[in-house]
Amino acid sequence: MPTDAASNLPPVLRPEHPPTRRLAELAERFAARVDGEIAGIELNGLTLATADLRAGEVFVAIRGVNNHGARFARAAAEKGAVAVVTDEEGAALAADAGLPVIVVDHPRALLGDLSAWVYGTGPGDALPVLFGTTGTNGKTSVSHLLEGMLSQLGVTTGLSSTAERHIAGQVIVSRLTTPEASEFHALLALMRERGVEAVAVEVSAQALSRHRVDGIVFDVAAFTNLSHDHLDDYADMREYFEAKLPLFLADRARRAVVSLDSAAGAEVAERAEVPVVTVATPDIADDAAAARAADWVVDIVEERQDGTEFALRSRDGRTLTTTVPTIGRHMASNAGLAIVMMLEAGYTWEALTAALDGGRIDAYLPGRTQRVSGERGPAVYVDFGHSPDAFEKTLAAVRRVTPGRVVMLFGADGDRDATKRHDMGRTAVEGSDILVVTDHHPRNENPDSIRATLVEGARRARPDADIREYSPPERAIVEAVALVGEGDAILWAGPGHQDYRDIRGVRTPYSARELSRRALRAAGWPVPEPHWPVPYPDDVSPSSDPERPFPSP
Repeated sequence: MPTDAASNLPPVLRPEHPPTRRLAELAERFAARVDGEIAGIELNGLTLATADLRAGEVFVAIRGVNNHGARFARAAAEKGAVAVVTDEEGAALAADAGLPVIVVDHPRALLGDLSAWVYGTGPGDALPVLFGTTGTNGKTSVSHLLEGMLSQLGVTTGLSSTAERHIAGQVIVSRLTTPEASEFHALLALMRERGVEAVAVEVSAQALSRHRVDGIVFDVAAFTNLSHDHLDDYADMREYFEAKLPLFLADRARRAVVSLDSAAGAEVAERAEVPVVTVATPDIADDAAAARAADWVVDIVEERQDGTEFALRSRDGRTLTTTVPTIGRHMASNAGLAIVMMLEAGYTWEALTAALDGGRIDAYLPGRTQRVSGERGPAVYVDFGHSPDAFEKTLAAVRRVTPGRVVMLFGADGDRDATKRHDMGRTAVEGSDILVVTDHHPRNENPDSIRATLVEGARRARPDADIREYSPPERAIVEAVALVGEGDAILWAGPGHQDYRDIRGVRTPYSARELSRRALRAAGWPVPEPHWPVPYPDDVSPSSDPERPFPSP
């Protein structure tokens, strides 16, 4: 398994004062075979990657797609590892590294419980209140909304999402939607050290399938929705759905809040092993009648460019009216779900109404239908959505608050679920007046081929539509801005908060938010100052193509 030393990934976070454990106790506790002498050896952490290894830690070597991590055991020893935990195959590869080897049957499957023991972050340990959210769309938004509302209640918060990790106010860029189990438990231990009282966690299907949240019991688990995505990882939608269900088992969560907006919600509620409360938004639900029968109902009051006002109503007659600071009925649905999660965790109705009723949720949602334009000129929204369902909902939200034309700008991930690309093109063209197709993360695919598939899906749906194709995206946003004026809108879907593009394994500095600002400014429109990190200097063109340079500010 190759290390990530050259990938420019953010560092792994660890507690500043990690507990010390005995290696012999590890071997005994996890019924492991030991090759070598371990008496008297202590450890203070563990990691999967030699690039992140610190002296005194255990190197957990697992088989990757192309290699076995045990091939890096000698490098781990040179960096100060005290032992290797691996399987039988890895034990043979690590035999000459000069480290004791602890042999287990399935090291990845054991990683969560092993990490929980090392860092003292298991079900019986003192931890912050843990919220876990899964579903196809909305996980990141729910997590950031939870953090914002908890902060409004005076709670010291932590967050782990696709976009960022937060620790009592400190912000760190994320590596994965859900970190590896060893990273996750170390992160929780650090949050506990710093006085974090509640943590909002985004839990992907892959995190559950790949044991990244093993050893964790969430106080409240939530389900947002299910739609077409990730069929590069799962054989079909049924397998993808089943991958999310373990979050609602008794060894993973204590309570659950389930949205009935998609048809899958009812099955999640039925099959959950923990007490379930349901919530739904009839305005966007697949089945409006079923949504009306939920324990909590979100009713849309008003949609504006600066937010969406909604009322949350319970069966017993309680009502709370507030505004989520972004456009879209689906965002109101996410906020309603988050409020019910807080109630299920034990935060009181009185505290929530005092903070929110008649007011506004104070939350920052990076790259989630984020308006980057000024008060005058066309509205430009940058969004992270990259599935057909996300396109449909977000375009509809932009349409409802836009008096003029809507331009859709998007690309698709390379080396990811290619089966959704025609549907992405279809929903994009059906919801917009002009469609602009460009590149996103090509990774190791040919970007020309990706764009061709997207255009093909759009043409099939609307042969007469105005469809443009531009590469690279630095040029595409300039061309899109040239198409719009006062009262129009551009939705740039896909990149959202990200500050890089993955081109053949290299993370190239890139910011759709900043590129949008520069394109607007070059066209003569006023733009606000950025409140996000800019991955390249203001006087440097981000375009790698000298034939199509980005216009100077």
